[in-house]
Amino acid sequence: MKENWILTNKKESFLKLSNSIEENPLVLRLLANRGIDDINLAKRFLYGTVKDMYDGYLMKDMKKGVSIIKNAIENNKKIIIYGDYDCDGVNSTTILYKALKKVNANYSYYIPNREEEGYGMHSGRIRKLKEEGYEVILTCDNGISAFEQVEIAKELNMEVVITDHHDIPIRENEDGALVKSIPIADAVINPKRSDCNYPFKMLCGAGIALKFSKCLFDEFNIEEEAIMDLFQFAAIATVCDVVDLVDENRIIVKKGLELLNNTKNLGILELKKSTGLFDKKLEEYHLGFVIGPCINATGRLETADLSVELLITEDENRAKALANQLSELNSIRQDLTKESTERVLRSLDNELKKDDKVIVVYDKDIHESIAGIVAGRIKEKYNLPCIVLTGAKEMPKGSARSIEGYNITEELSKCKELIEKFGGHPMAAGLSLKEENIDTLRRRLNENCHLTDEDVVPIVKIDLPLSLNYLNEELIAVVEDLRPFGKGNPSPLFAVKDLNIERMWLLGKEKNFLKLRFSFYKNERKLYIDGVTFDKLEDFRESFIGIYGEDKYIEAAETSFLNIKADVIYYPSINEFKGSRTVQMNIKNIRLKTI
Repeated sequence: MKENWILTNKKESFLKLSNSIEENPLVLRLLANRGIDDINLAKRFLYGTVKDMYDGYLMKDMKKGVSIIKNAIENNKKIIIYGDYDCDGVNSTTILYKALKKVNANYSYYIPNREEEGYGMHSGRIRKLKEEGYEVILTCDNGISAFEQVEIAKELNMEVVITDHHDIPIRENEDGALVKSIPIADAVINPKRSDCNYPFKMLCGAGIALKFSKCLFDEFNIEEEAIMDLFQFAAIATVCDVVDLVDENRIIVKKGLELLNNTKNLGILELKKSTGLFDKKLEEYHLGFVIGPCINATGRLETADLSVELLITEDENRAKALANQLSELNSIRQDLTKESTERVLRSLDNELKKDDKVIVVYDKDIHESIAGIVAGRIKEKYNLPCIVLTGAKEMPKGSARSIEGYNITEELSKCKELIEKFGGHPMAAGLSLKEENIDTLRRRLNENCHLTDEDVVPIVKIDLPLSLNYLNEELIAVVEDLRPFGKGNPSPLFAVKDLNIERMWLLGKEKNFLKLRFSFYKNERKLYIDGVTFDKLEDFRESFIGIYGEDKYIEAAETSFLNIKADVIYYPSINEFKGSRTVQMNIKNIRLKTI
């Protein structure tokens, strides 16, 4: 796929930071590139700790919500934590569960079944909870769109406290105007409210549950150590919900990783064992691509109650059994995802129209729980917004994943008369609609689409041209100090031109990973450095064959020897193998030079 490589150079921001902070120039350059030019924000990014987190009571309705829950506890009212089945929802539920347990509440939790009830609060479930004697609903990671359900709860004389982080929904008011609206709950705690003055708006659901728990603990004079224990669950959710890893989110993940690497939580310990991570230092990668997907797999293929139970159980044997079950479910989920993605890609080869800028796929056989993952894979392949719809009980249901510059939720709102239910973020959404409206939705989205051919060319932002002469463990240590990496703080990317490639190896059981050996000169001495990539082999192969021919590629793959040049974008790291440490390049992008 064609890419635009762009060198980021925010000179003014860099100079502003350089004149105010005594820090490694490379670090300041990287901060400036990430849009951090405010001195206080830079210091918060570099040196922020748990003590620098904002007062939770700055959130609109926090005092009101905490007061309702405190009163319920003191009067022994039954409280139900109403969570969600994804990783954020599971960890949010776990945080509130442990918090309410600490303050001796009369409580339980409920996670909706993805297929039976779908996302968020369910009207029938509200009535059943009332019948079971629950008087107070405390939501986490959901509720901001539950207008009908909150009305039902209020009619049943239940108190409702919403803690959520999703975008405030836009609804039609009495005058027919579209305005941002919130349910008529007793307290609605969401920093994205326009009347909320909380300084940081990008917490995930678990982050808000953490803030709520801290305020609740303060009311009951609970020791600080209790809230510290909850950071590990908030960290997992923060990484997996793909919120910006800046400000409080960065603090949460840094503290959480510290705790996770020394955790005493039985469920996490057993999950680390079942996934082969027990003796490894956990980084944000492991949360996002190993731990999180296992937690998510239960909500996708079974019930997310299994994941909550894993995180709250105090029975070692039960923790081990649950961890193994989660790991097995995730393997099944991976196979289903691969099979479904490949099938969709084959269909798009024949069906995708040349001028379409929004992909809408309807495949009844895709398990609805993996529609979002498949949509994400298709989006990555074509760099186009993608909606994947699957067969469901009542009507087709699916997930959308978007690209920068295309607010998928806003665009769906323009077609709301075709959709039965939808909601989400600018980059992701969920929806349900009747089968007869699918083709019309596809057509309308493409007719309304403002994206140009240039808009959908992937942009790769380079932080700095950096010759391999400068690579050493000291420089890599400086870069590593900027972890955790993720949305809002991506891994720094460096570039080098006209690099010699002398060897290549195809690795892995399926020979789908690529390792290259580069040569360069330092002080007239020829040196070598290896580079690896886990997702660019196909691009490399196509480019190689296009320039040198298939016979040359086969020869190079068989002998491992070649002599070509390339421009490379990379992230430097240390490769440890059998006690030996060597500098290595993680290849992010590569362009072979034409003859």
